[in-house]
Amino acid sequence: MARVTVFTLGGTISARGGDAARMTGTEVLAGLGVTPAGPTGVDIELRDFRRVPSSSLSLEDLTALADEIGTTVAGGSGVVVVQGTDTLEETAFLLDLLCTTEEPVVVTGAMRRPDLPGADGPANLAAALAVAADPGCRGLGVLVVLADEIHAARFAHKTHTTSVATFASPGAGPLGAVVEGEPRILLRPAAPTRLCPLRLDPALRVALLTLTVGDRGELLDTVAERYDGLVVAAFGAGHVPAWLVEPLAALTERMPVVLASRTGAGATLSRTYRGPGSEHDLLHRGLIPAGPLAPEKARLLLHALLSSGTKGPAGYDRPRISAAFAHLDGTGLA
Repeated sequence: MARVTVFTLGGTISARGGDAARMTGTEVLAGLGVTPAGPTGVDIELRDFRRVPSSSLSLEDLTALADEIGTTVAGGSGVVVVQGTDTLEETAFLLDLLCTTEEPVVVTGAMRRPDLPGADGPANLAAALAVAADPGCRGLGVLVVLADEIHAARFAHKTHTTSVATFASPGAGPLGAVVEGEPRILLRPAAPTRLCPLRLDPALRVALLTLTVGDRGELLDTVAERYDGLVVAAFGAGHVPAWLVEPLAALTERMPVVLASRTGAGATLSRTYRGPGSEHDLLHRGLIPAGPLAPEKARLLLHALLSSGTKGPAGYDRPRISAAFAHLDGTGLA
């Protein structure tokens, strides 16, 4: 019998109505009609890890979770993490960076509370358990499983505020699906998410600045004083107002500045546009391209890289950070 450890963190799947009350992990499993020793074909061990909405999860919570998962998978257990969907894609991606394992690690949740018609939590949990218990799902990195679709953490994105089919993988598509209770893997990532083992120091600070039309860059002054790195969610394929070029270039002398796109899909470019504030202009002034990585995930990758010894005599190891992002852009540059 396959063994799966379920970590419950809270979220909509555990909500008692619309207030702050949360069910225990045992109660969440009971909603599926099983107990930790129940007849599911899976030997389930429950860890009631947190009971909070996912918007209140901290980096300290997630690094502690990664540590516990590391211990769990070392004993040969698959893992399911159950949490709220608001930050689910960030949890999954961070675990993908921090957890070095071939065992399936699956993150799931729900879009509808247990007391609402058509609650999706039980079905999502059942699918996640099936994936975590299946040897054919080993070696895929951390996975996101909802609405019977299996997504790689690096691609998964919440695309809708209320739809039960909210999770998609823009630019890539799902790796597979759960059909009649059995996982079917159709695609496998060409390479693991990280080039080397990483850790996360919650004491470091990495900012995410999303640009909007008419932005004058006032927030950059705060970044320079208080942060160790910056991700810019720029317009289109990596464009900023011409007047922000010099302030951003100056920041690269003090910290890594990563250029991402705020669009939600597609990669940043490198040479299509060449005028002031274009991607070509910014990259030649020291910014690091995020490629297809979403800004929120680029922030986590940069944070992990800075936490894992990428600082050098000049303040940070730009080539190594650039290589880590290039590794995920599909070009094989790294």
